[in-house]
Amino acid sequence: MLKNLKKFSDPIYVTRPLLPDLNLLNKKLEEIWSSNWLTNNGPQHQLFERKIREYLKVPQLSLFNNGTIALVVGCQSLRITGEVITTPFTFPATPHVLTWNNIKPIFCDIDPVTLNIDSAKIESMITPQTTAILGVHVFGTPCDVKGIQEIADRYGLKVMYDAAHAFGAEIDNIGIGNYGDITMFSFHATKLFHTAEGGALVFKDKNLKQRVDYLKNFGIKNEDEVVMPGINGKMNEIQSALGLLVLEMVEGEKQKRKLLKETYIECLKDVEGITVVNTNKGLNDSYQYFVIRINEKVFGMSRDSLYGKLKEYNVFTRKYFYPLCSEYSCYKNLPSSSRSNLPIANQVVGEVLCMPFYGGLKVDEVEIICNLMKNIQRSK
Repeated sequence: MLKNLKKFSDPIYVTRPLLPDLNLLNKKLEEIWSSNWLTNNGPQHQLFERKIREYLKVPQLSLFNNGTIALVVGCQSLRITGEVITTPFTFPATPHVLTWNNIKPIFCDIDPVTLNIDSAKIESMITPQTTAILGVHVFGTPCDVKGIQEIADRYGLKVMYDAAHAFGAEIDNIGIGNYGDITMFSFHATKLFHTAEGGALVFKDKNLKQRVDYLKNFGIKNEDEVVMPGINGKMNEIQSALGLLVLEMVEGEKQKRKLLKETYIECLKDVEGITVVNTNKGLNDSYQYFVIRINEKVFGMSRDSLYGKLKEYNVFTRKYFYPLCSEYSCYKNLPSSSRSNLPIANQVVGEVLCMPFYGGLKVDEVEIICNLMKNIQRSK
């Protein structure tokens, strides 16, 4: 511990869930209890599906109990097989979804600025077995959707997006879910918008919605017909009710996070060796995370050392996404997992750090955290 620097009395975490007033939630629960309808496309679910579709500015949407199941069903709905090109710099669920569908993930290196899959390197990864590209809008920054679509069209591939971080992100006022064949959103409690657990699948093809809705409900068409092998991916009424209330709070939360982001940027602008991972111009930010990169040589300390030092002061950051998915025991033997194939990803994974970032965090707390980082640097 450095002299004259106090640790926070309470832990400062990367995020805190956005929670509505309990009285409002109780009123929603009373509505649900009165209806005697807990799941299977009840009134809360129907209203929430419409509201969230409008907010995300997408033509078709289906709600799920979580984002992972949504993406599993998305692969099934598009009948994806063989190989899918994706990124190693993501949450485990992304490649796991492919594996659960008996699809081989092919890891492509990432762009050094956006940290998304590098569209310039996708084409070299395509084989006769390739059927789709699965991009991830990392930290809410949209992928090169135009470049990816051009490649997909040229080779007759499907395009799927994992938008777990990109709730509300837009490109020129077009909702991020309008790109590709399907897009998955996560409504996990750690996200800007959440339903405790939950997710959604969005798509343009209205005929696909019926297939998706069958697949997430055991393949049941009606009382007498089961038309395909499905799974149980339905969102229940309680999740939907919570989502309706949290949705009303999202814009206020984004404004608070905007101020925190500006504070971080101002406080860290002159710190050598720290670079802010920012969204590009012309894009509406999802405000999911505030992420920095640590250049060990310039900063004088590794990302891991800074991560450990901040813990001593009760500041808990996250090394998203460490390790790379290509380093997991279940994937490390794939040819595409070789370090020579993923030089940028292997560099970036040792540099990124997600800072505390949520509406309940105070501006002066952000200033203290930044001051801590500066003093930790000077102490080296």
